[in-house]
Amino acid sequence: MPTFPEDLKYSTEHEWVRTGNSSTVRVGITDFAAEQLGDIVYVSLPEVGATVAAGDACGELDSTKSVSDVFAPVSGVVSAVNQSLDGAPELLNTDPYGDGWLFEVEVASDNELDDLLDADAYAELTEQGN
Repeated sequence: MPTFPEDLKYSTEHEWVRTGNSSTVRVGITDFAAEQLGDIVYVSLPEVGATVAAGDACGELDSTKSVSDVFAPVSGVVSAVNQSLDGAPELLNTDPYGDGWLFEVEVASDNELDDLLDADAYAELTEQGN
């Protein structure tokens, strides 16, 4: 059974959210998602300043297998994007919880974080093949 970092929250669309000391959260994809996608070769992310809504597609990941949407796990305003992915999209495969983060969001409501899964619930979801 794969293990997922306990300090993160997870969406059913296979994104993770790392909270900090402010209302800004960092978003990425899980290693489960990266493994399912295969080698990621291109990343399209939302613009800084864009408003995103939880559950809405806000970017794309192109892999050797397919093109997949990136979904916003929370609502808010994009405050940063990972520029490193422009030249090194493979970071999503090699370091999805570190240097392979996607973007940061200034969260509209902390309540949305409560709707996300913890590591154990996300592990159960992946075991079911979702």
